[in-house]
Amino acid sequence: MAEFIEAHAGTMVDNGNNKRRRLVEFKDGCRYGKFGKTKAYELIADERIRAYKMGGKTMIDLDSVDEYHASLPRVETRAS
Repeated sequence: MAEFIEAHAGTMVDNGNNKRRRLVEFKDGCRYGKFGKTKAYELIADERIRAYKMGGKTMIDLDSVDEYHASLPRVETRAS
């Protein structure tokens, strides 16, 4: 599913640094990130992931979702 979402991600050029952003609609960003809409709004409010308005749609930056996942703490297992 993630490959499908990435394949259909639109790109937008950031005028500040000419970096391309992988943007998808809100529901697809939630599906890609494996979180619900409430968690997505929390992450946006906490500036953990980036979102943009395009017309009336909220678009989620997939690179910011990848950065969020990379920042999560690793689960430590107990030694036997």
